[in-house]
Amino acid sequence: MMQIQRQQQQLLPHTDKINDLLARYGVKFGIYKNNTFKEQLFPFDSIPRIIEHTEFEMLERGLKQRVLALNLFLKDIYSDKKIVKDGVVPEDFIFASSGYMAECEGVLPVKGIYSHISGIDLVKGKDNEWYILEDNLRVPSGASYPMIARDLCRKSSPETFHNVKLIDNRNYADLLRKTMDYVNTGGHTVILTPGRYNAAYFEHSYLAEQTGAHLVSGSELFVENDYLYYITASGAKEKVGAVYRRISDEYLDPMNFNPESLIGIPHIYDVFRKGNVALLNAPGNGVADDKGIYYFVPKMIKYYLNEEPILKNAPTYLPFYAEDMSYVLEHFDDLVLKDVAEAGGYGVVFGNTMTAKQKEDFIALLKREPRRFIAQEVIDFQDLDILDEGEIVPRKADLRAFVLMADEPLVWASGLTRFSRNPDSFIVNSSQGGGFKDTWVLSQ
Repeated sequence: MMQIQRQQQQLLPHTDKINDLLARYGVKFGIYKNNTFKEQLFPFDSIPRIIEHTEFEMLERGLKQRVLALNLFLKDIYSDKKIVKDGVVPEDFIFASSGYMAECEGVLPVKGIYSHISGIDLVKGKDNEWYILEDNLRVPSGASYPMIARDLCRKSSPETFHNVKLIDNRNYADLLRKTMDYVNTGGHTVILTPGRYNAAYFEHSYLAEQTGAHLVSGSELFVENDYLYYITASGAKEKVGAVYRRISDEYLDPMNFNPESLIGIPHIYDVFRKGNVALLNAPGNGVADDKGIYYFVPKMIKYYLNEEPILKNAPTYLPFYAEDMSYVLEHFDDLVLKDVAEAGGYGVVFGNTMTAKQKEDFIALLKREPRRFIAQEVIDFQDLDILDEGEIVPRKADLRAFVLMADEPLVWASGLTRFSRNPDSFIVNSSQGGGFKDTWVLSQ
């Protein structure tokens, strides 16, 4: 390990150059704040996260297990609902979820796969245990950043990679293409983007380039006789068999979902319902990555797979249950509370940071809307070194692992390591000002 750490130091002098290249290539993300779109760089730190080979093998087993169970849960929820009937998951956590879509009842996606691309967020505690923080099964983003960063690091310091035994992470595009081709019903594969003002537009265009898929907007697709077609540059119409859609469920089809959507494709969901096109990921997945449902994923693994969970959840409490509510109120200052409908680091509050009045108001809200929140123990997760204005300093960091589902789940031997640039913050999201690192998985 000492030799590897010496090798990674070779990248430090190239940090500014790599960030300049990322800026030149347009590696940015966008956020809306005060009704204004702002595009900003996603700062890259050249000191990589290192994951030992045996450690990754354990993560790989646990991630495959979790994604298999979540796919089985989605299939069950939109059909027989056995897990509800058997009392494992209360129906309140299904039908009251903002991610549940009644329109998806009885609809089976191509080859029965719901979450083709899953982004699972983990942290490594100071006890050396990995904990799952969140499952992202709707439109998880972030794979493009470590892809392009590794490529630029290799070009900046090729000798570093000659001397370190790493699993090559440049196969993500191949894994994604395999996943899309596996469910393609015949025709083109396209990546559907809402446009350049979307927060992850760089990723949409980059993945299209890397996979050879067409990058399209809703205006370039149309439905005719229960099939989906793409209008080529020459004006010809050609059939589409798979759509990797980077548009939220509600905007996907104005005829079936939000009628005010201007970026969706009328009747695309009808084509999907008839099995004539694959949508990656399937609509309705939000019911499975609701933060309230997160509490039940270990139970899902036991229920559907008859296995013990390999990876742990962070200790979580549901104020929905009277016993958990009592615990939350008693230990309020020691917990982090999360609004189940929020994402991107929003809706997260730490009990010990509130004023007396804020605490009083929040507890009143919690009692009125217990289903709206979960509470978790604050995981004291490990710091990773970053380079901050020429000085190496520790900062909190998480890992988004990517699991792709074709004929079997495949875990990408890399991931998006995000870190907080604020020394006092546990929130690492890019929308909250965080940066990212490469993730090295050792090959032996």
